[in-house]
Amino acid sequence: MDSEYRQPDPDSAKGQMRRRGIYLLPNLFTTAGLFAGFYAIVQAMNGRFEYAAIAIFVAMVTDSLDGRVARLTRTQSAFGVEYDSLSDMVAFGVAPALVIYVWALQGLGKLGWLAAFIHCAGAALRLARFNTQVEVADKRYFQGLPSPAAAALVAGLVWTMNDFQIAGRDVAWLAWFVTLFTGITMVSAVRFYSFKDVNFRRSVPFVFMLLLVLSFMLVSYDPPTVLFGLFVVYGLSGYVQWIWQWYKKRGVVEPPIERERD
Repeated sequence: MDSEYRQPDPDSAKGQMRRRGIYLLPNLFTTAGLFAGFYAIVQAMNGRFEYAAIAIFVAMVTDSLDGRVARLTRTQSAFGVEYDSLSDMVAFGVAPALVIYVWALQGLGKLGWLAAFIHCAGAALRLARFNTQVEVADKRYFQGLPSPAAAALVAGLVWTMNDFQIAGRDVAWLAWFVTLFTGITMVSAVRFYSFKDVNFRRSVPFVFMLLLVLSFMLVSYDPPTVLFGLFVVYGLSGYVQWIWQWYKKRGVVEPPIERERD
């Protein structure tokens, strides 16, 4: 019988389906992040700001997983990179901007929606710059505040104030400042530690494990306040490091040049 009429091998077909399906695995996490961003927008429109903020944090978790899953399963692709960027734009650019606008910035008029737009545009520019510099950038540091951390600052503010039953209109100017800060810092040249050089496969001291357990306990005790506080510290860490480096460079005094004697 000719090969073109040969029946397909069921085991081979299953193997192809399995290999084809595993490429969907990282993209499923990316889709989950995209859904979380869209869900945050819908909940903000319905006035459920706590759910909206939590959805943005869920998007952060899925965003941290899709790349790791792709590397572990060796399923990286150009499609996955582009899809991840589009998902991040919705989850960390559009969603936080709309949530903070509906929650607090509406009463500020043009200043309110301009601040929300600056955050949205900053996220788009940040993602575009990251994609073009991924091959040459120092892996230990991010240039500019990462868009997930910027979204966490905005969502953390909404979640924390809502937890303390503080209305958005009562802290409108604080929300305006935080939104403007995140938008500008994302496109700045300030460097932020990326934690990518941390190797979890190596043995670590017992103190590190103890601190990790304590951090989980703190987050579980008061998630909105602790998470918001952590990302505030991270958002300021780049500026602290920049000021320290500037101070060190300024403090270096060059030795005087001795004149040659005749």
